[in-house]
Amino acid sequence: MAETANFHVENLFKLKDYVCLVTGGGTGIGLMATQALSANGAKVYITGRRTETLEKAASEHDPKSQDLPGRIIPIGPTDVRSKDDLQNLVKEIEAKEGYLSLVVAAAGVPGPKEPSPDTNSAKELKEQLWDSESVDEWNETYSSDVTSVYFTTLATLPLLQAAPEDHTSSVIVISSMSGIMRDSQSHFAYNAAKAATAHLSKMMSKEFARFNVRVNSIAPGYFPSEMTMKGSDERNKAHMPDEKVKDKGHSVPAGRSGRDEEMGMAVIFLARCAYVNGQILAIDGGVLNEVGGS
Repeated sequence: MAETANFHVENLFKLKDYVCLVTGGGTGIGLMATQALSANGAKVYITGRRTETLEKAASEHDPKSQDLPGRIIPIGPTDVRSKDDLQNLVKEIEAKEGYLSLVVAAAGVPGPKEPSPDTNSAKELKEQLWDSESVDEWNETYSSDVTSVYFTTLATLPLLQAAPEDHTSSVIVISSMSGIMRDSQSHFAYNAAKAATAHLSKMMSKEFARFNVRVNSIAPGYFPSEMTMKGSDERNKAHMPDEKVKDKGHSVPAGRSGRDEEMGMAVIFLARCAYVNGQILAIDGGVLNEVGGS
């Protein structure tokens, strides 16, 4: 039976001695997750394809500079589409730590954007969509947003199983509300890939439960990131003005983009709550209430 002190936020969500890996951890939602975890005591390894971006994220957002207990450590570079890169990454972490408490799979690409289907002619629509993208672009989107998540999780599974029992080891897959809604948003490839990512997380949660490894997914709505804003500032951060959110063709009940801290709350909750497995947590400002989802 829990004493009242057990419900103190520092006891509920403590991350002391947690060792985490965040793919795509240098910018966007990956960086938000990294900040949240490290601010609360975790040692967070961040990886991606751009060494300079990883090093800048670690230096600009170093928790030690703000008297916070965790660490941010660049590792790699790693192309999560490469099994060899993933194997090398795991070997390096294993030599340094021996276990992982949490993996956040945040690396991904936006995929091709099609023109908005604005015709009642099937022939015209076919021509618009057929000419605007390629099979290679679809395959690249799927490889980056789905296949890489599967192999990242497989590669790290033994390290996750090796985590201390009280760490409730888990994987958090960053999918998207776009993978839940029926609207293509002129992103057929991306939305289809993110739907696959969300379902993949459910399958992995079932199959990997035998190893005491949980798998959950966060489906973000409109959050400022390098992907959504086509770039980052000198601290690897992006800003999404309210006007941008209000110009989406549908209502965003929150009236704004998601805040970095709100993403951090979701990450820490899923990292710590051992009674949550196989779930997709939409953090969307109420968008799915408006547009409908699966």
